[in-house]
Amino acid sequence: MAEFFTEKRVIIASDAASLAEGVAVRFLARAAKSTSEGQTVHISLTGGTMGAAVLEAAGRHPKRARVDWSRVHFWWSDERFVPRGHTDRNDALAQTALFSAIDVPAENIHTIAASDDGVTLDAAADAYAAELARFGSDEEPWPSFDICFLGVGPDAHIASLFPDRPEIQVVDRAVLPVRNSPKPPPERITLTRPVINASKRVWMVLAGPDKAAALGLALAGASYQSVPAAGAKGRRRTAFFVDQAAAHQVPPHLIDGEY
Repeated sequence: MAEFFTEKRVIIASDAASLAEGVAVRFLARAAKSTSEGQTVHISLTGGTMGAAVLEAAGRHPKRARVDWSRVHFWWSDERFVPRGHTDRNDALAQTALFSAIDVPAENIHTIAASDDGVTLDAAADAYAAELARFGSDEEPWPSFDICFLGVGPDAHIASLFPDRPEIQVVDRAVLPVRNSPKPPPERITLTRPVINASKRVWMVLAGPDKAAALGLALAGASYQSVPAAGAKGRRRTAFFVDQAAAHQVPPHLIDGEY
């Protein structure tokens, strides 16, 4: 499978609130432009503090009205295998923060099965892979996300791909079950690196001084096995949106003041 990766760039905001607002505005502008041109847009969401902040900022911003949400499909890079509506679920966060504020068709929201849906963890992973394949191609059985949002943990994990675990090395499957996760809850479902890296744009959003080391290692080209964030790369753009607190190890030549 061909891979076309661009240089990683860093966009710095003054603080976490400004960071969330800036990312939300860029997201809405990108979605508005693409849908106005008649394109179908696929977005992969994430959870976490900054993931929630970005969606909340988008959900209250007036520019959300410029997007034809009937052309936007939402997915998740990972999900916690807990009951529907549980506060740990990333889709519950998105419903409250964004979906309740926009007119997106229910069939465009592609949630991952929950623990109370009557399926096993493995079956839930297989079902999500099949759903992705409905929007894929013969070459790649998954959609190419216009934007894949990712959070980055202090340990540099992305989605539910954690350092030095087998899931980060899997390239022959789209979706994996995760057991005994080092971060609770223990059971999760995650996209694999090939799906993430098929995205047109990978946008990693991180804030706070506890993320500075992970950011520095990811930018330095560390091994993705131990630093999963280093292995996330979009085909057109790989961007780290960060606040000043996370940015003190960023080389000046990687800072992008224009994007």
